[in-house]
Amino acid sequence: MGPRLKPAAAVETADIESLDHEGRGVAHVGGKAVFVDGALPGESVTFRRTRRQRRHDEAAVVEIHHASADRVAPRCRHFGICGGCSLQHLDRAAQLAAKARIVADAFERIGGVAPEAWLAPLMGPAWSYRRRARLGCKFVDKKGKVLVGFRERGSPLLADLASCEVLAPPVGALITPLAGLVGTLDIRRRVAQVEVAVGENGAALVLRVLEDPTPGDRARLSAFESEHGVALYLQRGGLDTVTPLTPPAVPLRYELPGLTAGIEFAPTDFVQVNGPLNRLMVERAIALLAPMPSDRALDLFCGLGNFSLPLALEAASVDGVEGDANLVARARANAERNGIANAAFHVADLSAADPAGAWARAAYDLVLLDPPRAGAREVLPAATASRPRKFVYVSCHPGTLARDAGILVREHRYRLVTAGIMDMFPHTSHVESIALFEPQA
Repeated sequence: MGPRLKPAAAVETADIESLDHEGRGVAHVGGKAVFVDGALPGESVTFRRTRRQRRHDEAAVVEIHHASADRVAPRCRHFGICGGCSLQHLDRAAQLAAKARIVADAFERIGGVAPEAWLAPLMGPAWSYRRRARLGCKFVDKKGKVLVGFRERGSPLLADLASCEVLAPPVGALITPLAGLVGTLDIRRRVAQVEVAVGENGAALVLRVLEDPTPGDRARLSAFESEHGVALYLQRGGLDTVTPLTPPAVPLRYELPGLTAGIEFAPTDFVQVNGPLNRLMVERAIALLAPMPSDRALDLFCGLGNFSLPLALEAASVDGVEGDANLVARARANAERNGIANAAFHVADLSAADPAGAWARAAYDLVLLDPPRAGAREVLPAATASRPRKFVYVSCHPGTLARDAGILVREHRYRLVTAGIMDMFPHTSHVESIALFEPQA
């Protein structure tokens, strides 16, 4: 990190050429790139540098002289201070175009590949969509109150939020009541974090507490549960200490086409954050795989069975593999609840160079993988060993997707048939994408 500059840094003017991967405007001044927070391509702006780095500088907008036609008024009053969103000032269609350019650029620059065709972007709701989030919580002496929310942009401090336009209901409207609740607790200085999980049958808030609540605290927490219709959980240590305030806990659930009992998940489980978009994504992935009733399918990084279980409805069998044993246990339970007997789930370290398990030596017609940000480089040899007919890669990081696409094309002799973005995180710079590979002739 370069030095942070004093507020009195000189004011400069430049034309903005493009967006960087964090949603900042990019200008070049004296041959050096400057990333200008709050500026959009095509705009002429006055800015002030806030941090100098060796390869680029960071800056903030002072004044916009010529606004982009794609600039819109942010819906949220906290936009620009809160770090939860970075693109509310950019029209939705322009956000999608910018994300598509990021993926195309990554394929070319990092992977040295390009898809033969592009898929139309997948879109879900743009507001009140975020069903999983981790919010900071802190009693701030200078303000004399508790803050709950995301961190400020470019700062470790918590933003002073009243509400949130992207969190799924009812949580987006509970920021102020929740902060007020924590402020009344005896352990108000010992609540460090609030984890949000919203299902289609209810919402849960997991309070990370550094000491146990007093009996009076428990009464206040219980009253909040009843008043706002949410389930509160307490987490005293690791994930194994997460317990419902009011047992027994009702599992959260979301629906997927064809799964009569839906997918159940715990409040701290990984789930795709945008429920409606997730349904569209699962449908697109299965359409790209085009399973036949005789096909054997492999789902790597399978989690709760988000792709495995719908895929099992159309294929002969599915092997789901995941590194988190708790998620595998819940995937098995979800299969059983939905009466799916042709899906088997396995625990394996998919970052290992030679993953263990009979699944790694089996033959598959179809492979789907949905890795974390680090990508799937280590598991590609096992995934492609039996020359699957179709290979679908779901990605939350364009750089690692592009790297792995280059490996699939050059080392494993696959074609990058088609790719496209999926707007899982509207108004943020996060880019979710999907790509289809088939064996080269």
